[in-house]
Amino acid sequence: MNNNGESKRLHDRAVRVIPGGVDSPVRAFQAVGGNPIFIDRGEGAFLFDVEGRTYIDFCMSWGPLILGHSHPEVVNAVKCAVDSGLTFGAPCRAEVELAEFITSKVGFVEKIRFVSSGTEAVMSAVRVARGFTGREEIVKFDGCYHGHADHLLVKAGSGLATFGTPSSAGVPNDFAKHTLVAELDSEDSVRELFDRHGADIAAVIIEPIPANCGLLVQRPDFLKYLRQITKDFGSLLIFDEVITGFRVGWGGASEMYDIAPDLVTYGKVIGGGMPVGAFGGRGEIMDKLAPDGPVYQAGTLSGNPVAMAAGLATLGVMQREGIFSRLEEFGAYFETALQRDERASRYSVARVGSILWLYRQKQKPTRASQIQSEGIDMYNHAHRGLLDRGIYLPPSGYEVMFTSSAHTLDQLDLAADVLSSQAC
Repeated sequence: MNNNGESKRLHDRAVRVIPGGVDSPVRAFQAVGGNPIFIDRGEGAFLFDVEGRTYIDFCMSWGPLILGHSHPEVVNAVKCAVDSGLTFGAPCRAEVELAEFITSKVGFVEKIRFVSSGTEAVMSAVRVARGFTGREEIVKFDGCYHGHADHLLVKAGSGLATFGTPSSAGVPNDFAKHTLVAELDSEDSVRELFDRHGADIAAVIIEPIPANCGLLVQRPDFLKYLRQITKDFGSLLIFDEVITGFRVGWGGASEMYDIAPDLVTYGKVIGGGMPVGAFGGRGEIMDKLAPDGPVYQAGTLSGNPVAMAAGLATLGVMQREGIFSRLEEFGAYFETALQRDERASRYSVARVGSILWLYRQKQKPTRASQIQSEGIDMYNHAHRGLLDRGIYLPPSGYEVMFTSSAHTLDQLDLAADVLSSQAC
């Protein structure tokens, strides 16, 4: 790959005016070597960089593009919305319709509020949990990333793991001390925290399918234990489904495991590629939010009409096309294709629906501490060669891959063959 091309020139310009040359550290290529590729456009399952090279995309903007890039109906919905105005700072029809759609699909979500990012959604869910319970402590899990709010950047996921950092500088100890960290897949770890702090714990927050530091699929019994112990101690259970919500099924992981949390956070898919987050849950909890209650939360662009239109169009296409059975079929096909070659068998594949992760060790990890560096190093080493052959994967071995309804079996076969040869 030409390291002196237009992407290199743009990166050189970017580092002079943008920290690290990127607006999100996960876009940097520090873990995999070289400079990030600058993208010109996307179409279907493909990305096209500023030098005209084409890639089959398995990052899909980190998950939102479940229909692929530039789906015609989503693009048309956005264009129509833009014709009516970019933002109003007032209620609009589309936010009501999207709220009605989500609450109709997720039984335990009685009320929902839209924000502009997953970070905002989680930050707000934690705040309303504290306001509802009158407690201050939050339990999170090592390796789970819930956005970059101060109190949740303690032993967070892939972004920090990629840079070898357990937590972020700039987070005051007074904030972090209210965040208690437990181990995934360990009832004993959770029980110990509740035995010591149970009366002060406002909520337990978890990705029910942790997908921010590998894909650490949890035992259903462990998640059910979290549901029970939070009920026993009068705490709330928050499922962070920013990645898995409307990605693994209409009801997300909550439906998959038949567990109703008290609060849930969404993002990514429900915005169809536009900046959107949301948090929702039981009415009595959500009614604590201003203007009805004492918990303040606000946002200039919350419920933005353009973003709402993109989300509605995306979910409408998904419903019409019965997308989840197709994504499961293609995900299973890709998983099998990745492991059919003896060279590729050096990788193992963790998969839930259209979310996949490559790892290299005998035991499938269920905790961040179980991830072995050998597999991460192998992935990172292979990344540049994969780019040279037209396969775009997330630029860190800790990150998961996504397929979309725009991918084809031929593309999955090609990607699997390329990855197999690159694994040597």
